[in-house]
Amino acid sequence: MSAYTYIVECSDGTFYTGWTNDLDSRIASHNSGTGAKYTRGRGPVKLVYHEEHADYRTAQKREYAIKKLTKKQKADLISAF
Repeated sequence: MSAYTYIVECSDGTFYTGWTNDLDSRIASHNSGTGAKYTRGRGPVKLVYHEEHADYRTAQKREYAIKKLTKKQKADLISAF
């Protein structure tokens, strides 16, 4: 089963990184206010980056690595996308 690591840009200009098995549904939940606590008051969000992985473990490891990046490094990753 495929899994995705993704970055959304919140309405306040911040980035949120997560992983999911269903990208469209997850973005919809962020925008409806039922997603992550971080994005609830910062919507609407816009999907700006995603990667597909073979399984959720790989997606989680990539999420962890991306979360360690600085905002500038994340912006560079997004611009290369």
